[in-house]
Amino acid sequence: MKGLNGKVALVTGAAGGMGRQICRRLVDEGCSIAMLDIDKAGLESLAADIGGAAKVFHIAVDISDYSAVCKAVDAAEKAIGSTNLLVNNAGWDKFSNFLDTDEALRQKVISINLNGPVNMFHAVLTRMAQRDGGRVVTIASDAGRVGSSGQAVYSACKGGVIALTKTLARELARRSILLNAVCPGPTDTPMLQDFLNQGPGGQKVHDAMKRAIPLKRLGQPDDIPGIVAFLLSDDASFITGQVISVSGGLTMHG
Repeated sequence: MKGLNGKVALVTGAAGGMGRQICRRLVDEGCSIAMLDIDKAGLESLAADIGGAAKVFHIAVDISDYSAVCKAVDAAEKAIGSTNLLVNNAGWDKFSNFLDTDEALRQKVISINLNGPVNMFHAVLTRMAQRDGGRVVTIASDAGRVGSSGQAVYSACKGGVIALTKTLARELARRSILLNAVCPGPTDTPMLQDFLNQGPGGQKVHDAMKRAIPLKRLGQPDDIPGIVAFLLSDDASFITGQVISVSGGLTMHG
């Protein structure tokens, strides 16, 4: 992709399935990477895997804590340079019907999936605005576009992140900062596997998902990095405020 070589990218949720693949792709494109995740051991494993190929920094941080986020971004920029690119990838959910959830679960989902990206946006975009430039891709979800049974609060958070992305794209266009959202459909990640393994109905749900997707398979973590790299690159220099689904045709809109 044009213009990625030599850039500094910050990726949240880096130790997870999609996050690891995004980091690997950006390293392949010549980026230096600051990897953030609450999973310290996962970060250390990923850093050992790709560290020889690029300048890599990693730090364990809870993105729902704004003060911790600011300290992590400061540490990353001191270690590998000013952030040019941000990938808001961190996310978490526990599948459950809304009426069966308790307040603790709802607040945890909101803290990670909405408050976390808000914190990242504010901490990183403040710096990008001072430098008059940057690219941001947020991994939202088709759950935030069309809803998803068993994911009511998660869907609300992802819908909020989509709206926030569009609003910030308008506010920051004059500062040459481009923001877009990528919405995966059903994707074979640890979060989905946890749901499918909860009971004997898991396999039925898995098979029903596959039947509903025109390409007849679930998404894989390595289906996502290509569109992320494109939107961060100079090839996408006239694209901002857009929401792009990667769902095997499950959701089609224009």
